[in-house]
Amino acid sequence: MNILKLLDKLSDDKFFTSEASRLDTLTHISSFGKKAAVASIPLGLGALMSTPAKAAPLNESNTFKNALTDALQLALVLEYLENEYYAIGLSTAGLIPNADKTVFMQISKHESAHVTFLKNTLTSLGVTPGAKPTFDFTAGGNFTPFTDYNQFLVLAQAFEDTGVRAYKGQAGNVMSNKTVLQAALQIHSVEARHASQVRRMRANKGWIELSDGGNMPSPTDPVYAGEGNTNQAGFNTATAFGAAAGSAAYDEILTGSEAQTIASLFIV
Repeated sequence: MNILKLLDKLSDDKFFTSEASRLDTLTHISSFGKKAAVASIPLGLGALMSTPAKAAPLNESNTFKNALTDALQLALVLEYLENEYYAIGLSTAGLIPNADKTVFMQISKHESAHVTFLKNTLTSLGVTPGAKPTFDFTAGGNFTPFTDYNQFLVLAQAFEDTGVRAYKGQAGNVMSNKTVLQAALQIHSVEARHASQVRRMRANKGWIELSDGGNMPSPTDPVYAGEGNTNQAGFNTATAFGAAAGSAAYDEILTGSEAQTIASLFIV
């Protein structure tokens, strides 16, 4: 079976319109107090490579296969997280306004398709997909996303912005399999559409300027760390376009360990 067929429905973005509600921005949220302890994601992930893997057939070296499957396992954790988050949000009576439900129903379908694709792909590569972790979306009682819609949107934005950067960070590690690379890029672009849509629903710009997530609480700072970079391949975009526009023109990656650290805050 062609694994790309699992992504056929991802292009249905007719519900992602400019008519989404604009809410008052979140002005206060309880702080974490002590920093949450970061535990390793319980999937037995190998040490995720921080440098791109060279393209090569999988049968030439186990190194390339391990980099590929570790990257897919990391992506699966992030997709598990998003999939469960939206499922709970949609099943919570009175949480999501009717005007916004259609958007999150569509996003939820996308995330479910991503989970299915990643699990099937890992299986096809002879690797057992990691089990879904137990999530705590309150991060130890510091968030209340299922009783406060503003906070639900805050975490939705954080999760989507994390996913976009994480997929970019693992691109080099899936280059050894062109089919998987193509599918990963297709998922990445859909995650970017999600992020932009949710950001606009919070009255933010659809893109990120400098390291400012846009009216986000300080515990989400790691999601945006490094986004202020204006040096691209030796070209200073700030000189040409200004710091804000120069940084917004190029999104930055998250390494595997950085993405794991963010996700681990919401894993029991």
